Amino acid sequence: MNAQKFEKYARQMIFPEIGESGQEKLQDAKVLLIGAGGLGSSCSTYLAAAGVGTVGICDNDMVELSNLNRQILHNPNRIGTLKVNSAQITLTAANPEINIETYPERLKDAGRLSRVVEGYDVIIDCSDNAPTRYIINTACIEENKPWIYGAVNGLEGQSMTIIPGRGPCYRCLYPSAAAHSREAQAAPVIGVTPGIIGIVQAAEAIKLILNVGKALVGRLLFIDLLEMTVAEFAISKNAGCMSCGKRPP
Repeated sequence: MNAQKFEKYARQMIFPEIGESGQEKLQDAKVLLIGAGGLGSSCSTYLAAAGVGTVGICDNDMVELSNLNRQILHNPNRIGTLKVNSAQITLTAANPEINIETYPERLKDAGRLSRVVEGYDVIIDCSDNAPTRYIINTACIEENKPWIYGAVNGLEGQSMTIIPGRGPCYRCLYPSAAAHSREAQAAPVIGVTPGIIGIVQAAEAIKLILNVGKALVGRLLFIDLLEMTVAEFAISKNAGCMSCGKRPP
């Protein structure tokens, strides 16, 4: 690590859990974000600031005016451009030392996603719909990759970390898509909610990379910003789960 990098990350390297060796782990890490919207904006910003060496971003949407109340990766000058390209510009400007990989596509099947995630250490769900999360769940189980779920609705948000073989998966939490019927319509959202949940996801990813702390495995974190309360719910592995039921606990 050269002197400039040492100075740049000095404040976080003070932590005994990080230090210079931990910073090198972050520099060598590869994290893939599925989605470059509200969750992806705050999550990717803090991963880049922490010095995560490679950040992949998958999204096929274009920047729209209605995105800008929460998707801080983008600005009015980029309306009509691909979100992944806008994200790459913003993150590269924030930290020119890191590598931003872009995937301007909607991954509709687990097979295609599996081929992408195999090159990454941690996968982060920054999508906005249940079908995509089931695909992420399947691909990450097949490739034995940890992934971090996040979702928001209004001033409420939730997050959980899924590590294949170490606890429940997303289908254990939500066995069927029927629980997500509200997602057929645009959910209300204000920027602070995905901002906070995205930061939670970034924190979980950093902990996984460094192998420190206690991850949200088998623990659903629920945040209600209207009442300003935080709750945690224990989630058990479902032995009959169609996705992970045959895997060891």
